[in-house]
Amino acid sequence: QVQLVESGGGLVQPGGSLRLSCAASGSIARIYDMGWYRDTPGDQRELVAQIDESGSRRFAESVKGRATISRDNAKNMVSLEMINLKPEDTAVYYCHVFVMTGVYYQKGGDYWGKGTQVTVSS
Repeated sequence: QVQLVESGGGLVQPGGSLRLSCAASGSIARIYDMGWYRDTPGDQRELVAQIDESGSRRFAESVKGRATISRDNAKNMVSLEMINLKPEDTAVYYCHVFVMTGVYYQKGGDYWGKGTQVTVSS
């Protein structure tokens, strides 16, 4: 089993910045991808930013130029930093990992955090 602990959500003023962090723990043998998603209109979940094990990054078009993502492999942690926040960024943000679990019988799988609220408002 894999557990994801998220932190950093809250109220931010338009034009402000924030940092979201997520720490993974459990029977993890290897972490391939780590990233953040958010709900979109109609309850569709949108990829905000992701970083793979080699450090390759990808971002949603709506946050390009305003977001950075990094990972600390020793701590199994991923961080998302966003600047120039807009009201449209208001959403519940979810940490996500794709990992290999187990010791003798390893399997790949997706795991999700419980979500953290980000509200951009004056």
